[in-house]
Amino acid sequence: MTPTNPITLIPARLASTRLPDKPLADIAGKPMIVRVWERAMAARIGRVVVAAEDAAICDAIKAAGGEAVLTGSHHQSGSDRIAEALAQLDPGFAHDAVINVQGDLPTLDPALVRASLSLLDDDAVDIGTLAAEITELHEKYDPNVVKAVVEREPGAPRGRALYFTRASAPTGDGPLLHHIGLYAYRRDALTRFVAQPPAALERAERLEQLRALAMGMRIDVAIVDTVPLGVDTATDLERARRLWSQA
Repeated sequence: MTPTNPITLIPARLASTRLPDKPLADIAGKPMIVRVWERAMAARIGRVVVAAEDAAICDAIKAAGGEAVLTGSHHQSGSDRIAEALAQLDPGFAHDAVINVQGDLPTLDPALVRASLSLLDDDAVDIGTLAAEITELHEKYDPNVVKAVVEREPGAPRGRALYFTRASAPTGDGPLLHHIGLYAYRRDALTRFVAQPPAALERAERLEQLRALAMGMRIDVAIVDTVPLGVDTATDLERARRLWSQA
């Protein structure tokens, strides 16, 4: 059944190779991490907490009226960071699902957060995530655009993930799917996931969701209309600022 008490966690850290200190970058008068927190709050599906490596990020969220928790600096992924945060915030296991929203999505549509959680309405699904059909030819061959290989009927709004890859896949007729790195985990699925070491294909593709598939977990994918803007570079940041100025 659909979880009844989800929590949304937003992992964030200042260290970034391409855009240092980006969580605190100004977007229309507010730090980017505050903009992401506001978008997650607008989904209205429960508690939203920023899991931060740095006190400055926590301070920014708390100044905006939000909730943040300080985590360690040793984590290799956002999933590891939110697992630590969850253990601090909810040792009694009151929250039955965890939504992982990346901290660099300042224009995120709140409907996407709800869409990921809705996939857990099937008891067989361990993790829900999102994808959008690729319409730009260059994206099909761009290794920075992760493709979700999904078993679904043509035009179906959701399906089961069989693989994720940086290659152009699958071959044959039909659209390719651009994977969106936003996840809804059942609480026990996240616990099991972070307890396992990286899988061989995960290391080869540099995609941690392949660990879940190697473990036999079921990942379902909702097909959505657009890919949210992820801010990784100074160019992305300027684009996000323009979008906010036009809002």
